Amino acid sequence: MAAQAQHKNPATQYPTTKQGSETDVYFGTTVSDPYRWLEDDRADDTKEWVEQENTVTNTFLARIPFRKDIKARLKELWNYEKYTAPFKEGDYTYFYKNNGLQNQYVLYRQKEDETPHVFLDPNRFSVDGTTSLQGIEFSKDGAYAAYQISEGGSDWRKVFVIETKTMKIVDDTLHDVKFSGLAWLRSDGFYYSSYDKPKGSELSEMTQVHKLYYHKRGTSQSDDRLIFGGDKTPRRYIGASVTEDQKYLIISAANATYGMSCIYKTFPFPMPL
Repeated sequence: MAAQAQHKNPATQYPTTKQGSETDVYFGTTVSDPYRWLEDDRADDTKEWVEQENTVTNTFLARIPFRKDIKARLKELWNYEKYTAPFKEGDYTYFYKNNGLQNQYVLYRQKEDETPHVFLDPNRFSVDGTTSLQGIEFSKDGAYAAYQISEGGSDWRKVFVIETKTMKIVDDTLHDVKFSGLAWLRSDGFYYSSYDKPKGSELSEMTQVHKLYYHKRGTSQSDDRLIFGGDKTPRRYIGASVTEDQKYLIISAANATYGMSCIYKTFPFPMPL
C-alpha cells in the first residue's frame, strides 16, 4: 500500500512529451509514430527530455526514507573477498579477485610459490570508474594478451595489446570494435569482428554488416585485412576461433544473439594473410 501511495503522489509531475506527426504506411495501413524524434539521441530536445526525466526520477528516489538503510545492508552483504577459478597462460597462473567493494574484479597472476601480483586493474582505467574490462585473450605461448575495454557502457570497444612479461602496451590500439571475440594465431596476431564506423550516432545508427578482420601484431589497424563478412552476409554476427593445434580458423555466423551459431567455414593454415 505504501508503494501505491508513493506511486500516486501528486507531487510527482512528469514532463510533457511532445508528439510529432510522423507516420509510416505498412501494407496499406497508416501507422503513427509520434515519438520518433526521441530516436535522435544527439538532438538538443532529446537531451533536454532525458534531463527532465532524470530529475523526476532522482527527486522521487531521494524521498525514499529507507534508501540509506538498503545501501548499508547491501554493502554489508557484499563486503567479502571473491575469487574466480584460476587459469594457466604461459608461465603464469591468472585469477580474478575482488576485495569486496571494488566496482570491478582485478586480474592477478603468479608463478608457482610466488606471491600474486596485479596484472590488470580495470578500476584504474578511468577516474570516474565508467570504463570496464570486457574480455582478455592470451596468445598461444602466453607472451601477449589482447584485452577489450568499454567506455561508458558502450558496445563499441577499444582493444589493447600488452606484452605479458613487461606488462606494457606494445601495439597499435584498435578502435571501433563491436560484438567481437579475439582469436590469436600463435603470437603473430589475432582475429576480431566489427562494423564500419557509423556516419551518425554510434548509439542509434543502424549497424548490420559485420566483418571479420585479422590484425597482425606490430602493424596499424588501417592495414588489417578483411577475412570474411560484408555486404553478402548482412544481419549476421560473425565470429572466429583458432583450433587448439593452431591449424584451422573456424568462422561462425548467427542471425541472433542467442541460440546456436552455425559453423560457416573452416580454413586450414597457412592462410594468405
